[in-house]
Amino acid sequence: GTARVTRGDDVFLLQENQSTYIPVGARHRLENPGDTSLEIIEVQTGDYLGEDDIVRFEDIYGRHAGR
Repeated sequence: GTARVTRGDDVFLLQENQSTYIPVGARHRLENPGDTSLEIIEVQTGDYLGEDDIVRFEDIYGRHAGR
């Protein structure tokens, strides 16, 4: 599939076998704009890899606010 990536003020598409870097603290969003299933591989680096530091600024999927 194709991924629509919003990173800060930049919005761009990624195709198969492409990647991008999201700096620490960067506001970002990943969307599937098409009808084809989108599969991604997320690679985290750094000293802390937990997900309890996620801040959701907007969540149209009904996940817990503040996580």
